[in-house]
Amino acid sequence: MKEIKENLEQLKNKILEVEERLDFPRLKAEIEGLKAEAREPGFWDNPDHAAEVSKKLADLEEEVSFWEGMKNEVEELEQLAGISEHDADIKKEIIQKTQELEKKYAKEEFRIFLSGPYDKSDAFITIYSGAGGLDAQDWAEMLLRMYQRYLENSGYTATLHDESRGEEKGIKEATLEVKGKYAYGFLKYENGVHRLVRISPYSSQKLRHTSFVLVEVVPKLQKLEEFEIPESDLRVDTFRSSGPGGQYVNKRDSAVRVTHIPTGISTSSQSERLQGLNKDRAMEMLRSKLFVVKQKERKKELKEIKGDSISAEWGNQIRSYVLHPYQMVKDHRTDVETSNVDAVLNGDLDAFIDEEVKKLRE
Repeated sequence: MKEIKENLEQLKNKILEVEERLDFPRLKAEIEGLKAEAREPGFWDNPDHAAEVSKKLADLEEEVSFWEGMKNEVEELEQLAGISEHDADIKKEIIQKTQELEKKYAKEEFRIFLSGPYDKSDAFITIYSGAGGLDAQDWAEMLLRMYQRYLENSGYTATLHDESRGEEKGIKEATLEVKGKYAYGFLKYENGVHRLVRISPYSSQKLRHTSFVLVEVVPKLQKLEEFEIPESDLRVDTFRSSGPGGQYVNKRDSAVRVTHIPTGISTSSQSERLQGLNKDRAMEMLRSKLFVVKQKERKKELKEIKGDSISAEWGNQIRSYVLHPYQMVKDHRTDVETSNVDAVLNGDLDAFIDEEVKKLRE
């Protein structure tokens, strides 16, 4: 029982460290401030602001409740261990519950280190095919599927807002909107060039081919007023929605592309049936991308903006996916690697993403 008590004490100390790191007195004061604001007359006169305040309040209450609940469960087990020294069945139950709490802690611990201003936000993932022609477009579609499966398995909601398909195979560009707590915080480490090495299915000589795809991840802004764009800086084009056929083919020009003239950055949406809704979606994405550029301008030269101005070609990759002459996926930033390529391409990205978050802890 001594070992059990020591394990419980260690776990409790970890939770107390979390509370100190998160500054619980500050969080509780912020919760009370938000509650007071929500009780003010006319709070719902501005629905967007009210929804934002309500969401922030719910998130803070959930975070505090989670860690306080964990601490209470540990203290209850400590009390039970103190009065049941010689009961084998209770001892077994305490061991089992302690292991469950340790797993619960380990799963939630990652979020402590995602404290950036937009880490809790929803995100946009844009995939661009790069050097490699038809193979790169096929590789872009493989990556799109990989992320969709990862997001589904991780409990996020992913909506495909735009997809520009290649003339023959694959995609040239696609954008996913990802909704879920800490979506940007976890996904931002996927930002960069992804390299594929394989025997090209499009080579008549069955030659080995290297393809590159650029993945760009930006947070979805909760306050649209954070970054307003003058209408004179925008060009809006409409076109017919494209897709694999059937119900996805729209006979009217409902798809919208919005271009920011000064920077040349453009976004498009074709997921909605109405042109106005597609324009709203495209504007959301554009604001997020331009806001990231604006933030980076304060720290870096213009040439380094937008993912450090990396191009989707040799020498810039953050991760390599090798299918031939051997099978290996390796992240060049953390050295995490696996030979189970099929699992990775089916969305098993936890080892790569978790290692990036661990670097923050260290």
